[in-house]
Amino acid sequence: MSAKGTRVFITGATGFLGCALARSLSENGAEVHAVARGTSDRRVLDGLAVTWHEAEVASRSQLTRVLASAEWIIHAAGRLGQSNVPEELYFHVNVEGTRNVLAAAMDTGSRPRVLHLSSPGVLGPTSREPASEDAPLAPGNPYERSKAAAELVAREFAARGLDVTIARPGFVYGPGDRHVLNLFRALRRGQFFYINGGRSQCQPTFISDAVAGMLRCLHQGSAGEAYHIVGPRAVTFRELGETIAGVLGVRSPWLSVPRWVAETAARGSEAVAHLIGWTAPLSRTGVDFFSEDRVFSWQKAHNELGYTPQYDLAAGITRTAAWYRERGWL
Repeated sequence: MSAKGTRVFITGATGFLGCALARSLSENGAEVHAVARGTSDRRVLDGLAVTWHEAEVASRSQLTRVLASAEWIIHAAGRLGQSNVPEELYFHVNVEGTRNVLAAAMDTGSRPRVLHLSSPGVLGPTSREPASEDAPLAPGNPYERSKAAAELVAREFAARGLDVTIARPGFVYGPGDRHVLNLFRALRRGQFFYINGGRSQCQPTFISDAVAGMLRCLHQGSAGEAYHIVGPRAVTFRELGETIAGVLGVRSPWLSVPRWVAETAARGSEAVAHLIGWTAPLSRTGVDFFSEDRVFSWQKAHNELGYTPQYDLAAGITRTAAWYRERGWL
């Protein structure tokens, strides 16, 4: 299915994933419409032929007006996981926002094709065996619980006849990202340490692979189905840390602490940050991330959609570090 000439509306178009999708679609001839809050920084899409629309995901009426002519909709807006965020705020943005977007899509009457961006984190921590999409939902923190609940909303609308597919991009990094940038900076400064020896596994996904996989979900995915869009293989956090350090030309991390020590430090860091209104440099959610396995199978997306991730860790980290350096961020 070609995107050329298709009217695509993207919520959260100024975020990392939304921006990358908007750029790819625009470069491939789609008519891109970016849906964003009035306070969003629109400079990330400078130079692209993008039509801007101001709307809040909290307002179904605004969304219905904006999305009236949509042929495709990508719902990428959402609140990312961070410390000291009340769970009800995650649900307000990630769950009710999703309900409003999908209800607005139904309101159009034309029933556009919709891609809902979720996260493999809805399955919670995994074993070393890659978890498939049919594993039971088992979210482990407020952010993951809100994303799991949003998926249930998407499936509800699919059952009502809306052509909505769920993509689960996981641990995405690369040019355009500022979130994983903090990990690069910590490693460059020698401030990164391992938890439990860095033995836990993650599955980094380079942004080009993530975009290719998400667009395959949009073009070919089945309504109501979820697809893991993740990197080619699982790596330990030790391998991740050593790879980034090698690309940056700095000493590899050497310090390792038990998980209970990191959790104690995180509780103290969060308490102080809450008192002074800062973001905690170490959070309990972060400790969980670096000390639990999160390994996911991409075979369903491969078998049904033809998705095959292309970037191994070293190639992706090298390109990402170069992009950061070009901008003076490292």
